[in-house]
Amino acid sequence: MVFSSLLFLFLFLPAVLLLYFVSPWRIKNLVLFATSLIFYAWGEPVYIAIMLLSTVTDYSFGLLLSNPKRSSSQRKWIVVASVIVNLALLGYFKYADFLIQNVNALLGTQIPLTELALPIGISFYTFQSMSYIIDVYRGTAKAQRNWLDFGTFVALFPQLVAGPIVQYSTIAEQLRHRTVDIQLFAEGVRRFIIGLAKKVLLANNIGLLWNTVSSAGTDTLPVLTAWLGIIAFAFQIYFDFSGYSDMAIGLGMMFGFRFNENFNRPYTAQSITDFWRRWHISLSTWFRDYVYIPLGGNRKGPWKQIRNIMIVWLLTGIWHGASWNFLLWGLYFGVVLVLEKWFGLKLLQRMPAWVRHVYALLLILIGWVFFAFEDLSEIGAYFAALFGANHQPLWNNESLYLLYTNAILLVLLVLASMPRRKEIRGIGPGIRLGWHAALFLMSVAYLVDATFNPFLYFRF
Repeated sequence: MVFSSLLFLFLFLPAVLLLYFVSPWRIKNLVLFATSLIFYAWGEPVYIAIMLLSTVTDYSFGLLLSNPKRSSSQRKWIVVASVIVNLALLGYFKYADFLIQNVNALLGTQIPLTELALPIGISFYTFQSMSYIIDVYRGTAKAQRNWLDFGTFVALFPQLVAGPIVQYSTIAEQLRHRTVDIQLFAEGVRRFIIGLAKKVLLANNIGLLWNTVSSAGTDTLPVLTAWLGIIAFAFQIYFDFSGYSDMAIGLGMMFGFRFNENFNRPYTAQSITDFWRRWHISLSTWFRDYVYIPLGGNRKGPWKQIRNIMIVWLLTGIWHGASWNFLLWGLYFGVVLVLEKWFGLKLLQRMPAWVRHVYALLLILIGWVFFAFEDLSEIGAYFAALFGANHQPLWNNESLYLLYTNAILLVLLVLASMPRRKEIRGIGPGIRLGWHAALFLMSVAYLVDATFNPFLYFRF
C-alpha cells in the first residue's frame, strides 16, 4: 500500500484516524503499532517477522545497555552485536544476490541466487533501530523500557516505507507525550495534500517523458532528447521522493509527531556541497552522525578526512541499491565533494550566482545518469548521447515534439522547485482552503484514471 492510492486515501487513513482519535491516550500507541503492522502486511505479510525480529533485538540490546553494572567493554560489544544483527538482516535480503552474482562472475561458480524479494522499508527501519542503540550507548537517549512504544517508533507507518529516517533521540519524548490541536492537524493535512500533488500531478506526469526517452534506443537519441530525458528523471525523482516525504511529515503531524525536514529546495543549490545539505537530509545526517564523525570527521588531518568522505559516499551509494551503478554514483559525488572541499568552493565563491547554479545543476544531472541505469553499458551510451558522441543530430522532429508537448509541465516543475514566496497579502483562509481542496480533487481524479503511478524509492 502506498500513500498515493485510493485504498489508502479513502479507506485505510480515515479508519486509522477515527480509531486513533476515539481511543484513550493509554492505547494510542497500540493503535498506531497495530495499524502500522496492517499497513506493512498489505504489501509484505511474510516480512513482518523480519521487522519484528529487528524490533525485539534492538529493544533487548537497549535494555542490556541500560544496566548500570555493565562495563565499558561490555557496552561496546552490545553495540557491536546490535550493528551486526541489523546489517546482517539488511545485507542478506538486499545484497546477497549481488554478492553471489559477482562471485559467480569472478570465479566461474554457479552458486544459486536467493531470489528473495526486498522487504519494503528495510533500509529505513534498520537505520532507525541502529540509531536508537547508538543514542542509548552515547547517553543522548534513555533506553525505552516500554516495548510497545519502541515498536511504534520502528513500525510507525507514516515514515516506515520511505522515511524520512527518524533518529530515536528526536522523537523519544513524542512517543510518550504529544498533542494534536486543530492547527497542527490542519497543517498536517495541508502538508499531505502538497506532497500528494507533487507525487501524482508532477512526478507521475514528467515520469512519462522519462519513460519515453529511456525506452528508446540510446544509440539513436539526439542530444536534445537525451537532455530532456535526464532533466525529466531529475524532476521525477525529486517530486516523487520529496512528495512522499511531505506526505509522511504531514501524516506525522496528524498524529502529533514532528519529523525533521527531508528536502530543502535542492535544485536551487549553488554547489554539490550545498545540494547534499538540501537533498535527503535525514540520510546525510544519519551518515554524518553515525559514520563520518565517529571515523574522525575532519579532525585527524586532510588525508583521513578524504578517506572518511569517500567511505561515507561509497556507503551512501550502496545503501541505495545492490548494483555497481550505485557505487559509481556514490564514488562520483564523493570525488566531487572532496574537490569542492579543497579548492572548488573557494573558486565558486568568486563566480556569479547564476554560474554557480548552472555548475551545480550540470553535475547533479550527470550524477542522475549513474543513478538511473543499472546496466553500466547503458550509462556509457547515455553519456555519449548527452554529449553528441553517438553520431546523432542535435535534435530531430521527435525532440521538438517532446519539448513542445511538455513545455508547460517543465515550466511548472521549475517554478515548484524554487523557494516559496511569502504569502500574498489579502489572500484569506477560504482561498487557501479552496486551493488545497482543488489540488486534492485533481490528484484523486488522476488516481481514478491512472495507469502510471510508480514510486521510485520503493526499491531502496
